[in-house]
Amino acid sequence: MTPSPNDLLAIRPDVAAALAAGAPVVALESTVIAHGLPHPANVESALALEAAVRDEGALPATIAVLDGRLRVGLTADEIRHLGTAPQVAKVSRRDLAAVITGGGPGATTVAATMIAARLAGIRLFATGGIGGVHRGAETSFDVSADLDELARTPVAVVSAGAKAILDLAKTREVLETRGVPVIGYGTDALPAFWLRDSGLPVDARVDDPAAAARLLAAHWALGLDSGLLVANPVPAEVALDADTVTAAVDAALAAAQAAGVTGKAVTPFLLDRVAQATRGWSVQANRALLDGNARLAARIAVALAAP
Repeated sequence: MTPSPNDLLAIRPDVAAALAAGAPVVALESTVIAHGLPHPANVESALALEAAVRDEGALPATIAVLDGRLRVGLTADEIRHLGTAPQVAKVSRRDLAAVITGGGPGATTVAATMIAARLAGIRLFATGGIGGVHRGAETSFDVSADLDELARTPVAVVSAGAKAILDLAKTREVLETRGVPVIGYGTDALPAFWLRDSGLPVDARVDDPAAAARLLAAHWALGLDSGLLVANPVPAEVALDADTVTAAVDAALAAAQAAGVTGKAVTPFLLDRVAQATRGWSVQANRALLDGNARLAARIAVALAAP
C-alpha cells in the first residue's frame, strides 16, 4: 500500500494549530544540532534559536526524522535527544525516504527542511548558510542539493548567504541560472557566512521585514514555484575578516584533500578545521548569525501573516 504524506509527516499540535489559523511559523533545521556544533553548544543553540523566534512573535518548528516520521516541531526533550544520539544521519532530499523507513534518527539539511516545510505549509525557514558549488566542482561535480531545492520548492530561506568554504561565484551563477531570487536584507552584496560581503551582488535589496514580506508574497502570487534566498549579513561585531577566512579555508581544503574527505563529510570537516584555525571565533560568529537569521525570519513571517 502506498503511504500518503500524512502517514509520514507528524506536525506538532501547536504548530498545526498555528498554521491552520494563519499565524506565523518559522522552520528550523536540525543538522546544526547533530552535525554543526559540539555538545552541549548544539542543544543550547537549538533551544536559543527557538526562543529567539518566539521573542519575535512567531512559533518555531524544528524539523528532523524521528521514529519513522518526518517531524515538524520538536519538543525540548527531542532536541536534547537529537543532540546526544549516536550516528544521526544527515538527511537531504535523496535520503528522506530511506531514513524515514529505517526509523531514523535523521537531522535535516537545508534541502530536506525545505521539503518538510512545504509539506507542512510553512513559508519561512531560518538557517546559517546554504550549501552550494564546492571548490573544484568542475572535476568533483560536488554541488549541494540545496541549490536545486531552492529552485523547486516555494519556501523562503533566511541565511547569512552561502558558506565561505564554497566557490561563491559559481554558487551565485547557479542560483541565477535556476531562477532563484537572491534578496539582500540591508545589503547590496551577497554575504558569505562569516563575511558580510562576498563581493558578489544580490538581485534586490529590502530594508525592513514588511518590504521582504511584500516581495515574497508577490513572487508566489505570480505562480513562481521556486524558493527565495533572503541574505542577512552576519552581525558586524562578530564578522571575520577576509584574510583570516581565506587562510583558514585554504588550509582546511588542503587537509580535506590530503585526508580523502568527500561527499557529506566535507562541510563538517571544513567547518571544524576553520573553527580550530580561528580558535573558536568562527563558532561564535556562527551562533550569532544563526540568532540573527532566526529573528529576521520570524519578523518576516509576522509581516507575511499580517492582514
